[in-house]
Amino acid sequence: MAFENASAVITGCESGMKAMMRKGKLPPKKINFVAMGGDGATADIGMGQLSGALERGHDFVYVCYDNEAYMNTGIQRSSATPWGASTTTSPAGRLSKGQRTQKKDLPKIAIAHNIPYVATACPSFPFDLMEKVKKAADIEGPAYLHILSVCPTGWRIPSEEAIRYGRLAVNTCVFPLYECEYGKYRLTYRPDPILPVREYIEGQGRFRHLTPEDIEAIQRRTTEEYEKLVKLSEEG
Repeated sequence: MAFENASAVITGCESGMKAMMRKGKLPPKKINFVAMGGDGATADIGMGQLSGALERGHDFVYVCYDNEAYMNTGIQRSSATPWGASTTTSPAGRLSKGQRTQKKDLPKIAIAHNIPYVATACPSFPFDLMEKVKKAADIEGPAYLHILSVCPTGWRIPSEEAIRYGRLAVNTCVFPLYECEYGKYRLTYRPDPILPVREYIEGQGRFRHLTPEDIEAIQRRTTEEYEKLVKLSEEG
């Protein structure tokens, strides 16, 4: 299987197994088809295949492990890399703040395909994650799970701090936990209190070059996006 075509392969498997069941070569039964990809394989080189699979309505679960860069191949930026993050292909310097674009909102793109289930999750909140995995597996039709995967190497943090930074991402609303089931949004966790974005950014080497003004700009955008999500959740 090639780097970018996990969704194409798994939906081919799903179609083939259903055909064999229709022909009586296999007994009818529930089979969970699951494909996995990183943020680069999902947001960049695999986007077309994933979009086609979602649009066609295959009964499968796609899991995106989002560590916000191509970590396995040298920490290159992806379209899921947040603004301001320094990577090997978006290095910070005198003329650059690092990543120049905002993080691509993959869950919202999946929701735009009108599929039955989309959710965000983070291993730092394991019970929330487990509930969403079960719901995605049980639902009929395409399901998309977007999981924040903290990368100590790429984020330039100590390994023992990975769980803490996952919790900070959620508690600062940089990475809100929510689900959208049949078009209805629901926040599955609401931070109380909401922590300042500064607490999440400070300590990460990939953001060490940012100024207080840069961090304030990230705070404003984070607040705006979270307020939009709260409104969508209240509307149902």
